[in-house]
Amino acid sequence: MVIKSLRLNNFRNYEELEITFSDGVNILFGDNAQGKTNILEAVFMAATTKSVRGSKDKDIIRFGQEEAHISAVTERDGMTHKVDVHLRKGRAKGLAVDGIPIRRSADLLGLLHTVSFSPEDLSMMNNGPEERRRFYDLELCQLDKIYCSNLTDYNKALTQRNDLLKQIADNSSLKDTLEVWDDQLVKFGSYIIRARKRFTEQLQPIVRAKHESLTDGAEVLRLAYVPNCSEEDFREALKRNLERDLILKYTSSGPHRDDLSLFINENDVRLFGSQGQKRTTALALKLSEIELIRGVIRETPVLLLDDVLSELDRNRQSRLLSEMEDVQTIVTCTGMEEFVACRPEGNTVFKVSGNQVKRI
Repeated sequence: MVIKSLRLNNFRNYEELEITFSDGVNILFGDNAQGKTNILEAVFMAATTKSVRGSKDKDIIRFGQEEAHISAVTERDGMTHKVDVHLRKGRAKGLAVDGIPIRRSADLLGLLHTVSFSPEDLSMMNNGPEERRRFYDLELCQLDKIYCSNLTDYNKALTQRNDLLKQIADNSSLKDTLEVWDDQLVKFGSYIIRARKRFTEQLQPIVRAKHESLTDGAEVLRLAYVPNCSEEDFREALKRNLERDLILKYTSSGPHRDDLSLFINENDVRLFGSQGQKRTTALALKLSEIELIRGVIRETPVLLLDDVLSELDRNRQSRLLSEMEDVQTIVTCTGMEEFVACRPEGNTVFKVSGNQVKRI
């Protein structure tokens, strides 16, 4: 599974851009604020329709423009496909595969799988639970179309319920209509809870082995899915916390408040881990994603590395680079020295400067 080429129009800082990737390691180097990360974001959007940064569509469109386009050619099992993503201010994005429009983003999934790794991922343990929920959603949406569909429908129902909670403050008679949205939340949320639990169980032995390798067996990493409420208790939790929700004017129960805990030698990494341990934990998670995707879909994902080499020490750099031997990789860096010192051969190099990308 590879991305062969990418074409952008009015995407972030690029008015027009065409770039052809090799099947091996592709290095995008240049000064900061030149648009290297934007290229990775476009590849990720071609795979998932989502921004890896969590940005809204209107913020991705080039300043002063109303629309942006991403066109990517992918290859899997010897077959090529063209993916088009059309971003429009104030309107839903348009999607097409091989020129045929598709209605739901879930229908796009599977043509291109990616694993994205950035400095923000290295600090995932320092941030709030929304970052760890995002880890679940970004990976599960690529592996499970049904999860993606349920997550979309759950978020829509959650928005409707939260809006209703605000309206009830002015019109108490609307309270009886909450049950409709409770039913929707339980229907879609139950699948999300089951999928996250299963994903954690699948990932656990892989991430433990990766982490032990990174630490030469000195530490043991354990994952723990922390649901806000169980699948069986979800409906009761909504009823139990109704009065609180009416006061707060938002829904306080459900998978939108889940978390993921990680423990090294049974100590909570977020609370007690050193910066080095947190970085190793994040690296182990990312390396495990590659192996898990290989196991589930029997394909190797595209690896997107956004300026992470400079954040890792030489040992962790070497471990990460060793995983790139048979993985198409697109990596950004501010200078060639840090990368070439570790991997001097077999690279396709692009210089990014002044909104231009030139192969050298």
